[in-house]
Amino acid sequence: MARVPSKPLVLAALLLASFVINLDTTLVNVALPTLTRELGTSTSQLQWVVDAYNLVFAALLLTSGSLSDRFGRKGMLMAGLLVFGAASFVGGFAGTSAELISARAVMGLGAAMTFPATLALLTGVFTSRKERALSIGLWGATAGVAIALGPIVGGFLLERYSWSSVFYVLGPVSLAVVALVARFVPRSRNPVHHRLDHLGLVLSAGFMGLLVYTIIEAPDRGWSSAASLGGFAGAVFLLAAFVLGERRAAEPMLDVRLFQDMRFSAASVAVTVAFFTLLGFIFLITQYFQFVRTYSPLSTGVHLLPVAVSVAAGSTVGTRLAVRIGTKAVVTAGLALQAAFYFWAAGTLSPTLGYGTIAAQMVVYGLGMGLTSAPATESIMGAVPVDKAGVGSAVNDSTRLLGGTLGVAVIGSVYATLYGSRLTGSLPAALPSAQTDLAHQSVGAAFGVAGRLAAHGQAPLAGVVRDAAIGAFDHGLGVGCVVAGLVALGGALLAAVFLPAQPPRQPVSEPRPTGSTVSAAGW
Repeated sequence: MARVPSKPLVLAALLLASFVINLDTTLVNVALPTLTRELGTSTSQLQWVVDAYNLVFAALLLTSGSLSDRFGRKGMLMAGLLVFGAASFVGGFAGTSAELISARAVMGLGAAMTFPATLALLTGVFTSRKERALSIGLWGATAGVAIALGPIVGGFLLERYSWSSVFYVLGPVSLAVVALVARFVPRSRNPVHHRLDHLGLVLSAGFMGLLVYTIIEAPDRGWSSAASLGGFAGAVFLLAAFVLGERRAAEPMLDVRLFQDMRFSAASVAVTVAFFTLLGFIFLITQYFQFVRTYSPLSTGVHLLPVAVSVAAGSTVGTRLAVRIGTKAVVTAGLALQAAFYFWAAGTLSPTLGYGTIAAQMVVYGLGMGLTSAPATESIMGAVPVDKAGVGSAVNDSTRLLGGTLGVAVIGSVYATLYGSRLTGSLPAALPSAQTDLAHQSVGAAFGVAGRLAAHGQAPLAGVVRDAAIGAFDHGLGVGCVVAGLVALGGALLAAVFLPAQPPRQPVSEPRPTGSTVSAAGW
């Protein structure tokens, strides 16, 4: 009989697979200012470096989760890591922004294949609620570790090599994780071979893809423009068609009746809000540190350590607290802490604010994020039948991507609008129109204008441009923080009202679910 791997080895391999995908977000974000300088990437192109990945990732999550349930989660996980790593390595050879954006889109495909399988495999191996809570807490904590190591690794590479090294490094790392998964993770799939829900696969991909694309483009097109309204209307139509089709399907990919369970739907809303605030935070804070505080990429990563360690701690403790005192109390407290951070930051962040205060603010935010995301994820996965773990994980991941994309789009749009309007009234009239237009593109572009003016002996004018850019950035950042705080506060109120404290009472004995073929030895 083949030796069955122990649970700790299974857990370690799956956490590393999740870590690689989480690492990419902060690893690439810290390189965005460098891409502006070395590739001449505009603000809209920078957003697409991030959003091409998010768009494909979000659009194919449900499809990948369903296919992993049908054909095997381990195989889907390994194939996804190979696609992700290969696309990242090829992206390092990009000579234009368009080539890099294309590579990022393929990376999104690999991530969509990988991420749902990690959580589905975890919940198949760790079946009791205490074990599941612990494993999901550690799964959530890997996000905190990735937040810490992503900017630090990225900053280290950027200070010694070109921006391409940030993409090269993910190739061999992904290959190493594939080897660990192949060695230690047991195979898992739904043993009952259901027919593929082809219509559901197409409609889910179309709905998520169109919704995320419309959100990404809305800040440039205008949220009330015909194109944006048409995109949102189309997404609603596809969602309605998906729900209707799933209700009528004999073997649906997603039983939409799950959303009647508040442990599933209210927790999904909480995850969406949490990642709305997280990605909005990362989008602005990396620019704040590198442009306003003039930290190097590596220094930016080091200065983000408080939020990273706090997310890891909050995730690990949060799931245990949820088992003891209830998911409602923990998730509500987590969202309230996120709101408190944003309101605190809105009134204090400035070029001269002491780092000790910033670190304390990041600890508050990180704890709030950890206390929200991991317990809410445990709630979602606890409500999903084990034979649909892949799709359940994909729903959880979709809420993360949707919330994050909304966070970047909404908070970024608020910031960009206010930055531009404040800058218009602050720039000196003597500045040529071409340089004025360039300064409006981003705070980094404005600093570039100031640098060129200083190099040509116009130091006083350069100082005025720089001060105007900093003032406009602070204004946009402050109001963006208020918006994020209001969203987090609304999420806390919804969790307090609708999220159940505990799952329905289970029998004393917890027999192993028959829908899973996962097998692993004890601890």
